[in-house]
Amino acid sequence: MARYVDGFVLPVPKRKIPAYRRLAKLAAKVWKDHGALEYRECVGEDMKVPFGVPFPRTAKCRPGETVFFSWIVYRSRAHRDRVNQKVMKDPRIAASCDAKDMPFDMKRMSYGGFEVLVEA
Repeated sequence: MARYVDGFVLPVPKRKIPAYRRLAKLAAKVWKDHGALEYRECVGEDMKVPFGVPFPRTAKCRPGETVFFSWIVYRSRAHRDRVNQKVMKDPRIAASCDAKDMPFDMKRMSYGGFEVLVEA
């Protein structure tokens, strides 16, 4: 069965990882409550790669920042759209999304929706 994935890459100041973790745990609960199949937030650990472009460079990490690679899985794009519509109306999200108090710079977040090509 084909799936649909929202993917994110974002730089987070290392000193704000605990605040980001709290926000991510809340977001995971909200997305799952509204039907997301999976919710993952992964913090960069092995970023000194011998080939390609390392995520910290792609995310334009500054000194003292690390990169997060995150994704949410849905049944389809239509399912994603329905879930996200509910999430954006959820008061738990509205209460936690004060742009002045976010533990990361939303302007530097990369985001996109992806159709799964291979699933093993």
